[in-house]
Amino acid sequence: MPDSRNNETIVLHAGHRKDSATNAVAVPIYQTTSYQFDSTEHASNLFGLKEFGNIYTRIMNPTNDVLEQRLTALEGGVGALAVSSGQAASMMSVMNIARVGDNIVSSTDLYGGTWNLFANQLKDVGIEVRFVDPEDPENFRKATDDKTRAYYAETLPNPKLHVFPIKEVSDIGREMGIPLIMDNTAAHGLCKPFEHGAAIIASSCTKYIGGHGNSIGGIIIDSGNFDWKAHPERQPYLNQPDPSYHGAVWTEATAPLGPIAYIIKARVTLLRDSGQATSPFNAFLFLQGLETLPLRMERHCANAKAVAEFLKDHPKVSRVIHPSLMEGEFRRRADTYLMGGYGGLCGFELKGGLESGKKFIDALEMFYHVANIGDARSLAIHPASTTHSQLSAEVQAQTGVTEGYVRLSVGLEHIDDIKADLSQALDKA
Repeated sequence: MPDSRNNETIVLHAGHRKDSATNAVAVPIYQTTSYQFDSTEHASNLFGLKEFGNIYTRIMNPTNDVLEQRLTALEGGVGALAVSSGQAASMMSVMNIARVGDNIVSSTDLYGGTWNLFANQLKDVGIEVRFVDPEDPENFRKATDDKTRAYYAETLPNPKLHVFPIKEVSDIGREMGIPLIMDNTAAHGLCKPFEHGAAIIASSCTKYIGGHGNSIGGIIIDSGNFDWKAHPERQPYLNQPDPSYHGAVWTEATAPLGPIAYIIKARVTLLRDSGQATSPFNAFLFLQGLETLPLRMERHCANAKAVAEFLKDHPKVSRVIHPSLMEGEFRRRADTYLMGGYGGLCGFELKGGLESGKKFIDALEMFYHVANIGDARSLAIHPASTTHSQLSAEVQAQTGVTEGYVRLSVGLEHIDDIKADLSQALDKA
């Protein structure tokens, strides 16, 4: 049953009240590899999915479980799986329902690492990724065939910042039994994709969820709102016997437990076999960050909007990329889907191009020059020479990167100090 409480309450209370053994209020770090079974029958029931419980920390862990429950409640889903990184979440979310010879259709508006994963690594294991421009949602339908298993997109794409048309594309997919997988990394606490028809969330916890740049992790969340049995030919791997788990048919094996076929399969097959588990200590740190996520996002959004206003009139800046400054359809989507603010990211184009971009980055004093977003601290990067450098110029343009583009992850510092650092760096660009 969905948690009806507000975000600020959910992130503090969902999934844990006190430790059952000690009454500790803070979530304990269960730094253990394994768990003793009560009996041979108990062990058999766990492995046979007749009951849920702890088997081995590669598959589940009590600390990780609280993080999973809390993020499930925050996003309004039915279950979640904590994994080792956002990249692991993206890969596993697709590989859970796609095999050799299958394809997915993805938005072109992606983080560079995700593009590279999709265009190369998934291709190498026989899964084709077809990239389409999300400006027209019908492009997803046009790229679909009988082997299309999923659609994939980012809510607030980094670095393009054009909010994705979630409902429009999810409606197209649901007609044909195709789930929409959303990377909600830059919009946790701002947008709830499940409310607009998305089926799965696959995000990084490293960014805004953690918020302090100290841990790497990812999360996959199952909405429970997608009918995997409605089109069995479209979703064979949830509707046919799975040889990796003694012939289980996941939509049938999990039916008594609720609409959790997708997330259970991801846990007991993919996570079990690939080992991309997050550590309990990292899960603990993500829980600390999650407790202040709604408050931090308010400041991130306010500061980023103020930075966008500051930059748009600067003589060395030719264009500012921020949802608050967009018009037409892109502004409509931002106002429709980002109900909690426009996010903490802001991009801008320097008139001087590549060299100005480098000079600007090197002149920053307070902003950190790092390959990350979502820290409490302000961060900056020049994507063309870093995060997107492995992509061709054509593909960079498709993702929103040009030679003079600079991406800011605006932090929680006082806005006057943020503007002062940007101003002095622009003077030297």
